[in-house]
Amino acid sequence: MFDIQEELKKLPEKPGVYIMKDKNGQIIYIGKAVVLKNRVRQYFQSLANQTPKVQAMVPLIHEFEYIVTDTELEALILECNLIKKHRPKFNIQLKDDKTYPYIKVTMNEEYPRVLVTRRVEKDGAKYFGPYTSEFAVKETMDLIKKLFPARTCNRPLTGEPTKQRPCLNYYIYQCLGPCQGNVSKKEYRSLMADICSFLGGKQEDILKRLEQDMKEASEKLEFEKAAKIRDKINSLKHIAEKQKIVSTAMEDQDIIAFARGEADSCIQVFFIRGGKLIGREHFILEGTADETDNELMSAFIKQFYSSAAYIPNQIVLQEDIDEASIIERWLNSKSQTKTYIKVPRKGEKLRLVEMVKKNALIELERFRDRISKEDALAKEGLERLTEVLALDKSPERIEAYDISNTGSTEIVGSMVVFENGRPKKSDYRRFKIKSTNIQNDYQSMQEVIFRRFKRAQKEFEINVDDEKAGAGFGRLPDLILVDGGLGHVNAVNGTLKEFEFNIPVFGMVKNENHRTRGLVSEEKELELSNDITLLRFVTSIQDEAHRFALEYNKKLRAKRYRGSVLDEIEGVGPKRKKLLIKHFGSVKAIRNAGIDDLAAIEGISRDLAQKIYDFFRQ
Repeated sequence: MFDIQEELKKLPEKPGVYIMKDKNGQIIYIGKAVVLKNRVRQYFQSLANQTPKVQAMVPLIHEFEYIVTDTELEALILECNLIKKHRPKFNIQLKDDKTYPYIKVTMNEEYPRVLVTRRVEKDGAKYFGPYTSEFAVKETMDLIKKLFPARTCNRPLTGEPTKQRPCLNYYIYQCLGPCQGNVSKKEYRSLMADICSFLGGKQEDILKRLEQDMKEASEKLEFEKAAKIRDKINSLKHIAEKQKIVSTAMEDQDIIAFARGEADSCIQVFFIRGGKLIGREHFILEGTADETDNELMSAFIKQFYSSAAYIPNQIVLQEDIDEASIIERWLNSKSQTKTYIKVPRKGEKLRLVEMVKKNALIELERFRDRISKEDALAKEGLERLTEVLALDKSPERIEAYDISNTGSTEIVGSMVVFENGRPKKSDYRRFKIKSTNIQNDYQSMQEVIFRRFKRAQKEFEINVDDEKAGAGFGRLPDLILVDGGLGHVNAVNGTLKEFEFNIPVFGMVKNENHRTRGLVSEEKELELSNDITLLRFVTSIQDEAHRFALEYNKKLRAKRYRGSVLDEIEGVGPKRKKLLIKHFGSVKAIRNAGIDDLAAIEGISRDLAQKIYDFFRQ
């Protein structure tokens, strides 16, 4: 039995991280402390002066754990990692958890390439971004291919012609063909310098040189060459006009500001690179009414930059934060350059902060409007559903099921949950079908329903007369919807009878255009085409069940098809492949490694090292 008062006496006077748990063993809060003994004991003193959030949390704490660290910085790093892993309900959580794409120029290679990556490493390459959408990256990469004929392949190059034929890009003039020895290293790196200038927003330098090149080509009567340069100049001018200069300081900055509502907040980030605004993103933080501005900003920075691929020279904030110095130290430990946190009081940076704050307010209002509309539609949809299906009461909890497969492979099922007409994603579940390896929707649906309600039955047996009963899988739905017709409904009902659960079941049927048209049960079929409100509501549930199942199916397919050239080497299995990648960092580095380097890895014999070495030189 965990005795909180006794455990409080044992707390050390050292920095660390504390973990609060409820009676079910679920982590509900994670925090850091400079002195664990002082910080944790504060929670269990008088609640009168505590925030409403703490007042709500403390009665739920059944036990706590703590991890001692050597420094406050180590505690902060550990706190960030644990929050990201466990996502406790009482910690501030970003509604959007994004990983941004970057454009990487491999200047560490003899003949550099331009790639898209979501990971920034200290490898000598140059990184540009972040880009806030895949479309923005694609558009930029397409422009680079059009304007700068750099290689995109991963062939090892020495400057001498290879025996391999050049790729298609060479023949359509989108690659200078370094694999054929058609361009010197100096000329090629000059091209890459132009690409870096272009990505850094320094089109003016490129334009001046291109205009000179065009003039020289015209004087030599090389009009075709001059016309190509002219087209390139026009494209660059068009791009330069689209990019907005927002800062005279040619620095990399993230400008962060927020707007607050009664219950939710919106944090807006402007990404400024070389003085130009290259993108922006907003984040909704729900349930922040009890958080101070300081806590809000501090929590956001720790979560956002814990997974950020690139950290700029300056992070400009709307508000001061208590942990600024320790967070700066943490950021510098992650960053390639020195990073400073600034809170401007006047001047250009303050103007930028105010602009970002206005945008945060706009996005918060949009969020509130959307939520309000969704709540109204959900309420109206539930009312119509209750009426049309002649239910005894409004279905507070609806579970919807779907099956997805690729022929006879990757057969999966999904369970999505709607509470009070709104998705409850924390209760979503997915199932990998085990009972059949052929396409059989009825059998697959029966398996999903059996596994779900078998879990419910077990929880009832374990937690009878316990407060845990009716939680998790033990909470039964008021209504079950399945993607399919009467056959699917019969399959579900047949399985439910085994458990003696009396839950109404309806199938969501589609028309010839694969769009929702009605509901069907063992007793009746209902056409919804004339009831727009109900049709939209049921369609949203069906689409969500289908999306969740399809997403899992795609994930399994990608996993199956994901392979590596290392898989082709005899004697290199999953464990050794992992060892090689961990040691060298990339397949390219393995390819360039010598026999002695390979054999130096524990688990790689000299004979195997020889095999690996020979494989890449066949």
